[in-house]
Amino acid sequence: MPFSIVMESPRIPRPPGPLHGMFTAVPPRYDLVNRVVTLGLDRRWRRRAALACLAGRPRRVLDLGCGTGDLAVSIAGLAPKGVEIIGLDYSPPMLAQARRKALQARVNDSIDFIHGEAVHLPFPDASFDAVGISFAFRNLTYKNPLGPFSLAEVRRVLRPGGRYVVVESSQPENRFVRALFHLYLRAFVGPVGTLVSGNRAAYRYLTESVVRFYPPKEVREMLLAEGFRDVSYHPLLFGAAGIYIAIK
Repeated sequence: MPFSIVMESPRIPRPPGPLHGMFTAVPPRYDLVNRVVTLGLDRRWRRRAALACLAGRPRRVLDLGCGTGDLAVSIAGLAPKGVEIIGLDYSPPMLAQARRKALQARVNDSIDFIHGEAVHLPFPDASFDAVGISFAFRNLTYKNPLGPFSLAEVRRVLRPGGRYVVVESSQPENRFVRALFHLYLRAFVGPVGTLVSGNRAAYRYLTESVVRFYPPKEVREMLLAEGFRDVSYHPLLFGAAGIYIAIK
């Protein structure tokens, strides 16, 4: 797949992110845990995000923080012929799983998976019509000192009018629903994730970062402050998760 990649850029510093070690040491049962803790709904939510990425008939789409490739594979399965899809992540083990998954889904010819950092994207300005990110936005922005750099990089590589589509955990507006959601995370997701994966630190971080993550209003203000416009929010499962669409 022809694509211009720039390996160096003076814009953004490249210190390792605070979660780099955790996600480089991804457990083999990462996908299984995701299915268990979301009751399988994460697939449906990623499909909706994929459709949002494709809504403007893009020619090039980036799956940022692609992990094991679920969003990229979903986009490839829905996209018309000729759409170029790039999946980028800083975890080589996750990228290896993503490549196997794309091969199994028979969409490997439509996707290039590359190793890279969200704060130093190896692409020229205005390279993509859409950038999607599924359940990695929280890792890039929640109490992460490099968060503004990653948002600036997304805006840089998007073409004018391009879409940034974020599917991420959220905070239910209803207090009772929010309390039940937080209880579920701490009493079920954390222990089950630890049991299945054997990675206690990862799922302790997962539960606490989701419980304490910013509400939709703050996420919207964050995106607007970084220069995006027309930021919309679409709640999922009573607001336990949501899809944001921001325009450059």
